[in-house]
Amino acid sequence: MQDSWTIENLTEFVADSVRDAWEGDAPFCHLQLQRVFPSDFYAEMLRTMPDENDYRPMSGKSKMGSSRSDGKPTRTKIDLFPEYIRHLSSDKFAVWDMVGQVLRSKKVKAALVQKLAPGLRRRFGPKFAGVGMYPVPILTRDIPGYRVFKHTDSLWKGITVQLYLPADDSNTNIGTIFHERLPDGTKPKRKQVPFAPNSGYAFAVSDDTWHSADPVGPEVKTRDSILLTYFVDRGVWRSLRNRARRAGNFLRNEFRSWMRN
Repeated sequence: MQDSWTIENLTEFVADSVRDAWEGDAPFCHLQLQRVFPSDFYAEMLRTMPDENDYRPMSGKSKMGSSRSDGKPTRTKIDLFPEYIRHLSSDKFAVWDMVGQVLRSKKVKAALVQKLAPGLRRRFGPKFAGVGMYPVPILTRDIPGYRVFKHTDSLWKGITVQLYLPADDSNTNIGTIFHERLPDGTKPKRKQVPFAPNSGYAFAVSDDTWHSADPVGPEVKTRDSILLTYFVDRGVWRSLRNRARRAGNFLRNEFRSWMRN
């Protein structure tokens, strides 16, 4: 990796990738992202992927569809905050701490808000740019058996982003599916975002943003991605809730690490 990649210029690169993203309005307002990170930095992300036992199972509503019949969780995660990844080796921490800082930056958020303006305006009105958004990036790992049923994200969320992290194009068919909601209530598949290296999508969360993922088959070793969620951070209650969730997840992570040792 080039030594020249700093938080500042890496942030600018990712923000530019958002600004250059392809914009779509069907079946809902969304972006399709390409070359999100510099190629050499992306290679470092793949090289320094955490080990299996560094992840923990999803909790709460995120468990939906993420357990196999044998009880093994099919989706696990690591929150990309410094207090969660501090148990990683120094070289892994260096890379993933940078990723977390970049994805939590104001510059990347501003680029997303600008590009997703039509969808955010429909939900929040003309003053959408002033709505607080609290970014939570998590590194996720899915294994065979994982699937996501058709659903819309909770309206606690304002923007959903998923960045794909495969090493090659061998499993492009396991990308997220977008669904159109028809007047008769059916929700047919309208589009699928290919699970391609260093790519992804983003959308402004609304009550019509139906999406899903087909079951991950045995031919796939892992389906790695980053979920970057911007929680609506407007009002005292929402602000306290967002920060309390971060603290609670930290305590669970520390307890798990202590039990492992």
